[in-house]
Amino acid sequence: QVQLVESGGGLVQAGGSLRLSCAASGRTLSNYLMGWFRQAPGKEREFVAAISWGGGSTYYADSVNGRFTISRDNAKNTLYLKMNSLKPEETAGYYCAAAHRPVGTNSYEYRYWGQGTQVTVSS
Repeated sequence: QVQLVESGGGLVQAGGSLRLSCAASGRTLSNYLMGWFRQAPGKEREFVAAISWGGGSTYYADSVNGRFTISRDNAKNTLYLKMNSLKPEETAGYYCAAAHRPVGTNSYEYRYWGQGTQVTVSS
């Protein structure tokens, strides 16, 4: 069992930056593919970014590629998402997730989920 707790969300102006963190407990994160997803009210949960077990491979949604950076510190059992140049339409709950597989960009491929942290981008 893996427990995930996100932090770092908040209110930011358009064009601003935030860094989200996801702390894991229960099992070491090094055995899991880790991902970030987001969900806005009335919309489906969508993939944002993922990072492989060792951190050597990263995957991004086209909409965030070049602005967001996913990283992990397996020694600290923590996942991060640095978000730059934020847009109002990126206002959503952001969720970290863990999957015991090498690659995955679909929410159904992830077994463990955090409760989410809210990101609000004002225009």
